[in-house]
Amino acid sequence: MKKFITVPALFLIAGLFHTAKAQQYTSFVDPYIGSGGHGHVFVGASVPLGAVQVGPNNFMQGWDWCSGYHYSDSIIIGFSQTHLSGTGIGDLGDVLIMPYTGAVKTGKATPKNYTDGYGSKFSHANEKVKPGYYAVKLDNGVKVELTASERVAYHRYHFPANKDARILIDLKEGIGDRPTETYIEQTDATTFKGYRFSRGWANDQHLYFAIKISKPVTDFVVYDDSTALTAKNGKAKAIKGLISFKKFSGDVDLKIGISAVSAENALTNLTTEIPGWNFEQVAALADKKWNDELSKIKIETSNNAEKKIFYTALFHTLINPSLYNDVNGEYRGADKQVHKAAFNNYSVFSLWDTYRALHPLYTIFQPGRVNDLVQSMLVIYQQQNKLPVWHLMSCETNTMPGVSSAQVVAEAYTKGFKGFDKTLALEAVKNSMMRDEQGLKYDKILQQIPYDSVRESVAKALEYGVSNASIALMEKKAGNISDYEYFNKRAHNYKLYFDSSSGFFRGRDAAGAWNPVFDPARSSHPYIDDLAEGNHWQYIWLVPGDVEGLMQLLGGEAKFTAKLDSLFVLQAPYDPKAPPDIAGLIGQYAHGNEPCHHVLYLYAYAGQQWKSAEKARYVLNNLYGTDPDNGVSGNDDCGQMSAWYILSSLGFYPVLPANGAYVFGSPLFNKASLKVFNNKTFTVEAVNNSPENIYIQHAELNGKPYTKTYIMYDDIMNGGTLKLFMGNKPNYAYGANAADRPKSVY
Repeated sequence: MKKFITVPALFLIAGLFHTAKAQQYTSFVDPYIGSGGHGHVFVGASVPLGAVQVGPNNFMQGWDWCSGYHYSDSIIIGFSQTHLSGTGIGDLGDVLIMPYTGAVKTGKATPKNYTDGYGSKFSHANEKVKPGYYAVKLDNGVKVELTASERVAYHRYHFPANKDARILIDLKEGIGDRPTETYIEQTDATTFKGYRFSRGWANDQHLYFAIKISKPVTDFVVYDDSTALTAKNGKAKAIKGLISFKKFSGDVDLKIGISAVSAENALTNLTTEIPGWNFEQVAALADKKWNDELSKIKIETSNNAEKKIFYTALFHTLINPSLYNDVNGEYRGADKQVHKAAFNNYSVFSLWDTYRALHPLYTIFQPGRVNDLVQSMLVIYQQQNKLPVWHLMSCETNTMPGVSSAQVVAEAYTKGFKGFDKTLALEAVKNSMMRDEQGLKYDKILQQIPYDSVRESVAKALEYGVSNASIALMEKKAGNISDYEYFNKRAHNYKLYFDSSSGFFRGRDAAGAWNPVFDPARSSHPYIDDLAEGNHWQYIWLVPGDVEGLMQLLGGEAKFTAKLDSLFVLQAPYDPKAPPDIAGLIGQYAHGNEPCHHVLYLYAYAGQQWKSAEKARYVLNNLYGTDPDNGVSGNDDCGQMSAWYILSSLGFYPVLPANGAYVFGSPLFNKASLKVFNNKTFTVEAVNNSPENIYIQHAELNGKPYTKTYIMYDDIMNGGTLKLFMGNKPNYAYGANAADRPKSVY
């Protein structure tokens, strides 16, 4: 019989052919990069900026297990639904679930006697991870597959034949926190609900959950730690639920919805986002979501390692912040009350890190999310009377110096984003900086913050300076001249800390006397007590809001560049007590920590852009890689380290994000195309690019000569082509003219 292909079938075949031919950017991503060493990145399944990050947990064995997983480990104790990525403090790891076989075990034991508990050995050879998908064959015989939607984790367990199959739901365990109250109940043969309240870095976290299982459960026992309860529900600090199937073989699927509001909302999230039981379909949709985001920046390079590093870095920029509302718009606010938003509310704001590159990157390739992120910060302001510092799951951790969200709000305002209340934004940044806490009571009256009463006084002052400079630009754009003048004057408070005899910023007491404990190259306490994760050599450059003033403070252009040269070559004796955050060293330049991230771009302000190019290309080639241990030179910090790589590899970087300028470095790729507003494309072409040709000789923008050593945000978002003509020797005249150099204020 002849078979005829219908017209719809032809279209289907053509569509499948097109999909097969389309570039799969997720294939370039290696989530193991940064999962060893000090990278602390999340390994597991998620979707871009999703509320769920479902993945494996090891035993917590110290600082390098902040994400719950470290590549060096070989034991998995379960799979939890929430994780942080790249942070220097551990938390979350909520609703740990572990499948195993054999006798009942409800304790996790220890790494040395893990077989006494429910943990299992595993090998990376039996593990697979890619965006939106994780799988592992445990040594206990169970194969685990994980995928996710925004608010739902999807588990699939393949149990070996004819053994008692167990699924333990452990509400006691978390990452670096302790439970304060936990609860679980079985509501029908396939549904479980509960919550885990905990105290850790987030000092009062509420996580509700709902679990649907694909096979009816008749054997369910609730435990208070290791004591079995008689009811099908239980409330205590260490509740666990054990599902058992006797002499079972085959697959069991679980869907876990989460919510900060209620178990009912968690169930609604579950049934709305993943109504059926098609694991492959959910995993394919997760892959598509990642591919759609990764495809917004297309690079052309023959170096496959560079392609892997780039798209993995781009992937890492989209794990956090995390969605923090339910499908009905409800979320738990900083005031612990339930609110309803008409926008996507977010949490996990590592702002001291991410204001520098991640948020400026978002304004280019994720502009649709910027308004929601700013609105999330503004409602936090309304609920806790100040903008977020380091916000985590409705909790203000107050981690790291400064009020760095002010920079993010100011950047969105000065760049013309309109999807938030501008009057509220102006109120929020102003009132947040007019408080008395954390040394602000001194800063706001133009006095030095005394080191003997406020810890990290110099770091706080310099970060407040970045905020003040950013707010000044915001007030200027709003036409508020008196507020502009006030914040602009306040942005110059950094000069109060400059010790001309040493040439560094130093702590001062209330009477103005210098802190006598001082050695600019020492990186351990007490020498860095006035700073935060850095030494005095690294902090002298943290004045992005007034680079010209800093230049004069250091004695003019020649002395400024000479000191900047010294930063990259000065060797100091090894200090075994230095914090591990101070990593990725080139001389005293510490790329592994954020205060240095803008520093190599400062050469362009002094007319020596070629040195920025030289240093940028070196860092790109030597402090990022393809392996778990050295792929990232420090904590990825919710994507900031990765965002630095993305922007710098494209050829530019924002020194002061709120002023809209991106300073040129050295483009790594022959060509990069960015999708920007209204389906426009901005392209960077590096003509004659090669590993040797790292220096920009001259430039063109949209076919016309372009002499500036920076490009403005509006030029990028208007689309077009920037051509940077490369050579193997510096063109000393490029950017030497004062009119072509970047400035702090435009």
